[in-house]
Amino acid sequence: MGIKDLSKVIADHSPDSIKTNDIKAYFSRKIAIDASMSLYQFLIAIRQDGMHLQDESGETTSHLNGMFYRTIRIMENGIKPVFVFDGKPPTLKAGELEKRSERRAETEKQLTEAVEKGDVDAINKFNRRLVKVTKQQNDEAKRLLILMGVPIIEAPCEAEAQCAELVKSGKVFATATEDMDALTFGSKVLVRHLTFSEAKKMPIKEFNLDKILRDMDFTNEQFIDMCIMLGCDYCPSIKGVGPKKAFELINAHKSIEAILENLDTDKYPPPENWQFAAARELFLNPDVTKGVDVELKWTDPDEEGVMEFLCKEKGFNEDRVKTALQRLHKGRKTATQGRIDMFFQSAGHKSTEPSGTKRKAEEDKNNAAKKAKTAATKSKKGAPKRGK
Repeated sequence: MGIKDLSKVIADHSPDSIKTNDIKAYFSRKIAIDASMSLYQFLIAIRQDGMHLQDESGETTSHLNGMFYRTIRIMENGIKPVFVFDGKPPTLKAGELEKRSERRAETEKQLTEAVEKGDVDAINKFNRRLVKVTKQQNDEAKRLLILMGVPIIEAPCEAEAQCAELVKSGKVFATATEDMDALTFGSKVLVRHLTFSEAKKMPIKEFNLDKILRDMDFTNEQFIDMCIMLGCDYCPSIKGVGPKKAFELINAHKSIEAILENLDTDKYPPPENWQFAAARELFLNPDVTKGVDVELKWTDPDEEGVMEFLCKEKGFNEDRVKTALQRLHKGRKTATQGRIDMFFQSAGHKSTEPSGTKRKAEEDKNNAAKKAKTAATKSKKGAPKRGK
């Protein structure tokens, strides 16, 4: 689920922190991609197009088709992707997973009824809702990415948290996922729609956390508390409190503890045994592999391995895969050349990935210079002229 209505709250209170880009805007960038979310998108997209790709044994191959061709498209645009896979879900997420299981059971019941009635539209709708990325599909995606020379990371816990850690440590520029809680975990930059198909024609949407915090005048802890108030995967939210009210309450009281001291609990009853403090701690200090301990390395693809896996084992068309591998080689050269250009353009800098702190310092410096210039102009105009 991520964070309920967070994108709407940001659009209302920090519109300048959101910008839309073409994929070419991320040329030479390293981006951490939420692998499970991407695989889910690939499986859903194929079903929406009325297709369901399978090998000769009837096993689904839609996830491999999407992972192979869209990763190549990403690399053709000079992006260096690293895919991050989910680990074990945190204990706090058990309640949310149980709810999902209940919803899934209800959907299966509705699907059975739709099949009995012969309602094709309803069958397709409920089938899409039942799409779930399996362990086998995850393992196959990992195998394919390694053969393609693309680095993968297996997060100890949540993939979004691990992606955010890579951004905070300067290993990558942004997190790519549809889940807004990457911002709650502290990712300085979040990009959505990166792994969508070109057929959807949706521009990439980029969110800047530093700008969000400045525009809302929130600390990181206050932003996290607002996200918990909106609704997250780790604890329920206060009944009757929507996105507008959640923002107003944090803006007025600055913390959930202070909100509870001033809240009309008859009108807005908080959840029983509310674990908001534990959820806050999880966002502040998630279980991740520290960025300094992560080495990202892109290598030449194992062409024979890719052909063996996709064509011989999974029944992909050999000519198409060979052509795609040629594109992959070209894409890797494009990204490498881009890094060399960036190095010469920014001689003396240690990293081509600008940190949030550096960007903020530059903006503050420019703003201070503008204010000083304006003040000097006003002073000059207001000063008496000599000789009069």
